[in-house]
Amino acid sequence: MFEHINQNYEGIDFCNQDLRYGELIGCTFHRCTFANGSLEEITTRNCRFVECNFRGASLNSSVHKESAFENCNFAEANLFVSKFENCKMTGSDFSSANMDGITIFQGDWSYTNLRNARLAKQDLRGIKFNESDLTEANLEKADLRNCNLTRTMLARAKLQGADVRGAKMDGVDFKSFTLKGLRMDAEQAVLFTLSHGAKIN
Repeated sequence: MFEHINQNYEGIDFCNQDLRYGELIGCTFHRCTFANGSLEEITTRNCRFVECNFRGASLNSSVHKESAFENCNFAEANLFVSKFENCKMTGSDFSSANMDGITIFQGDWSYTNLRNARLAKQDLRGIKFNESDLTEANLEKADLRNCNLTRTMLARAKLQGADVRGAKMDGVDFKSFTLKGLRMDAEQAVLFTLSHGAKIN
């Protein structure tokens, strides 16, 4: 186990380093690569990762509190039972990542690529998903209340039993997914009606 506090790293290759069980506090990483690395059970607090590469990395059981992962690549990474609390994930790519059992508490996940993500039964209340790509994501029975889903792509997403009451859904294409079993409020019902060409006086 190791602990790094208030360190800055630029363009460093961490691929072959064993970073398991470590703790990072207030550190900044810019264009560093952790591809295929071992980061199991690592903890980050108030860290910032900018344009870092986590492709294929093992991050299972890792915990991240108030850290930022901006425009990072998590393609094919293992995020099994990882936890993100109040994190900023804007612009990051989670293509084919294992997100089973993940815990996401609040935070900003705007502009992220979450296509095909398995987020069924997840408590996602209050998270910002502005303009994120949730195409074909499994959100069955997910709690999306009070989320910001402005212009979020939900084409063919599975939303059976999901709850979006109180969520901002301006710019969402309601024709691109099935609404059966989706819990909505009156404002969203109006947006749905307008998207199908109805006129409301």
